[in-house]
Amino acid sequence: MKAMVLRNPKPIEQEPLVLIELPKPRLGSNELLLKVSACGVCHTDLHTVEGELEIPKLPVIPGHQIVGVIEEVGEGVRNFSVGDRVGVTWLNSACGRCEYCRQGLENLCEKARFTGLHASGGYAEYAMVPADYAFPIPEGFPDIQAAPLLCAGVIGYRSLRLSEIKPGQNLGLYGFGASAHVCIQIARHWGCRVFVFTRSEEHRHHAEELGAVWTGGAEDDPPEIMDSSIIFAPAGWIVPEALRVLKKGGTLAINAIHMSPIPELKYDLIYYERTVRSVANLTRQDAGELLRLAAEIPIRTDVQIFSLEDANKVLQLLKQSKIRGAAVLSIDAE
Repeated sequence: MKAMVLRNPKPIEQEPLVLIELPKPRLGSNELLLKVSACGVCHTDLHTVEGELEIPKLPVIPGHQIVGVIEEVGEGVRNFSVGDRVGVTWLNSACGRCEYCRQGLENLCEKARFTGLHASGGYAEYAMVPADYAFPIPEGFPDIQAAPLLCAGVIGYRSLRLSEIKPGQNLGLYGFGASAHVCIQIARHWGCRVFVFTRSEEHRHHAEELGAVWTGGAEDDPPEIMDSSIIFAPAGWIVPEALRVLKKGGTLAINAIHMSPIPELKYDLIYYERTVRSVANLTRQDAGELLRLAAEIPIRTDVQIFSLEDANKVLQLLKQSKIRGAAVLSIDAE
């Protein structure tokens, strides 16, 4: 198979991913071999290839928003068959036994493994996944449109839940990329008024098309204050700006696996029982709920399509905030 492989992390401008040929993955028990059709491109992939995340092993194949068709099933698999279309998320496995897993917080499991980091991901013609961590893709979603749901969608959904936003309230979104453009559709479905803070004029227009009642920059003053907000941009300086326009008792959820330092805060920014919380990874429950909700709404992902060989270029565009909606690699195995 062909794959875009990371051997040595370095700035994306130096094109750290190289296209090589590898043997197809060897299937183990309770695993699925997928013929990959599409893989979404995520900011986490950028943090991986640039070395901002600790990488357990090299080389590694990035990519964790995978859609494909099952080509082989391993011994012991009961819930899937050859020919089924499934998706793969960031969470590749968890121990299932620790205190976090027993509480339904497998996203915090100390032994969790992540697709495209611990396990090879979807920047390739084939990928392997434990059967318990694969998800049927709802009908009505072409592969390309389904891919962004598997991380951008799921982690956005978890962020909405942890922000404690309620139907009809004001929601602030800071940054408007792949995850936020799914989030706004869910929030609008719940009857929320969405305010989008982004410096990109193109992203502001996109947010307005999707129903934002106001758009501006993080340092601007919106016409109303927020009940809850989510930060998607990995920029710590946004935190005090978001708290500045958050209601008493409101929650600010930070959806970032890596972030620049948060500046010193004045106490009055978090006084009156405001909450600041991070959003870490996702659970299988999040994925199942989001996919059902996506079919119900239905969510429509805006995508820009690229070839597997363009992975370095796509990550450069992502770093420059030049992707509208989500970027997806279209992969055709021979």
